[in-house]
Amino acid sequence: MVIEVVKELEAAKAKVLELEQSLEKELTQKLARLPYEYGFDDLASFIKALKAAAGARPGRRGAAKKAAGKPGRKAAGKRGKRARITPEVKARVKELVSLNPRSSAMLVTDTFGRDSMTLARSMRRLM
Repeated sequence: MVIEVVKELEAAKAKVLELEQSLEKELTQKLARLPYEYGFDDLASFIKALKAAAGARPGRRGAAKKAAGKPGRKAAGKRGKRARITPEVKARVKELVSLNPRSSAMLVTDTFGRDSMTLARSMRRLM
């Protein structure tokens, strides 16, 4: 019983391998014909037209990458610059926290921006 199942499994693996190879061959053939299907004489002119359509300028590396993303957005995993916490900022945060400890995070966020919420929380712990 087990031997039969192992043989079936090996046959299925062989079939999957055969299908993957045929798929890869077919995909390669379709990609090779793509420039001619769109009326280009060679691959280089097709690639040049693709780059132009994507917004990349000739001779500039990374231009297509910049054009694809929206300006002002950070890439995934990238951090922004660290905020400088000056004595004036600390004094203003302490003042806001002392006004109303419960809503201090909201006051600080409205005053200094979203990233300063942790500053308000840490100042509240110090008081």
